[in-house]
Amino acid sequence: MHAPTASPSKPPHAAGPRLLADIGGTNARFALETSPGQIEQVQVLRGADYPQFTDAVQAYLKLAGQPAVKHAVVAIANPVQGDQIKMTNHDWAFSIEAARQLLGFDLLLVVNDFTALSMAVPQLRADELQQIGGGAPKAGQPVGLVGAGTGLGVGGLVRGDGHWLPLASEGGHVAFAPANAREAAVLAYAWQFHEHVSAERLVSGPGLEFIHRALLAIDGHPAAELKAAEIVDGALRHGDAICLETLDLFCSMLGTVAADLALTLGALGGIYIGGGVVPHLGEYFARSPFRARFENKGRMSVLTKAIPTYVITAQYPAFTGVSAILADRLDPHE
Repeated sequence: MHAPTASPSKPPHAAGPRLLADIGGTNARFALETSPGQIEQVQVLRGADYPQFTDAVQAYLKLAGQPAVKHAVVAIANPVQGDQIKMTNHDWAFSIEAARQLLGFDLLLVVNDFTALSMAVPQLRADELQQIGGGAPKAGQPVGLVGAGTGLGVGGLVRGDGHWLPLASEGGHVAFAPANAREAAVLAYAWQFHEHVSAERLVSGPGLEFIHRALLAIDGHPAAELKAAEIVDGALRHGDAICLETLDLFCSMLGTVAADLALTLGALGGIYIGGGVVPHLGEYFARSPFRARFENKGRMSVLTKAIPTYVITAQYPAFTGVSAILADRLDPHE
């Protein structure tokens, strides 16, 4: 899948290329938008390779040939409240205004990553989505998003005044809710280390690793420290029982999070699944316990069974979202 490209008839942005960025806990993705929807020169940099956010931006601009950028927008896996940013799942901390001045931009917007992903949803093509169960989305109704990666992102969209409005959310940090005795045992194990066990502690890449450690301890097996990729490989290629149960529990827990979000928002427009973990699960995810758990909401099951869930398969969907956010800010004034 590729980022959308513009029609050749659309002229370049008058003020020059716009810098688009998607900053996660592990990777920093950058691109240039030269005209509306024309996204080019995508680069993925490891955040750990750069001491500061601005160092990563400067490294990308050098790789891109030092374009004359005046306007930039950054989606970041973090709350965005005011000028100061301190990342939850990485050690970057910066002032938005100080970064703007250092980089020489006229405008630097910073938004939550799931705000950006939410804004991308209305623009995604059918071939950039995989539907997992449910019926058809209801036009104009609220939309929910969840995504497990380095953390757990949650977002939403509501329709108002003829436009889609993104909902800023830190829903990944709600308290984890077990749905059966096995999940309750994992929660009890987690309480040994964390007073507050959020959904993100378990429904994320690091959470996948934590679930595996928990199951080994609960069942009396020797401790082992497997990375998320090793757990997925052990389950899907080698048939390891503990790794497979880890994946099953992870997908079930994600189903709980997604269904709770659907009920909270009244997300009849569908639930969309992003993040870095689920795409690596391939065909397994469609037959995993995710959808059965999503539909299992007691008296509200009739509602969740009708709501479609989609895996976002677009390669760089956040760029589409931040492009729309920056356009809303700039284009009426150009």
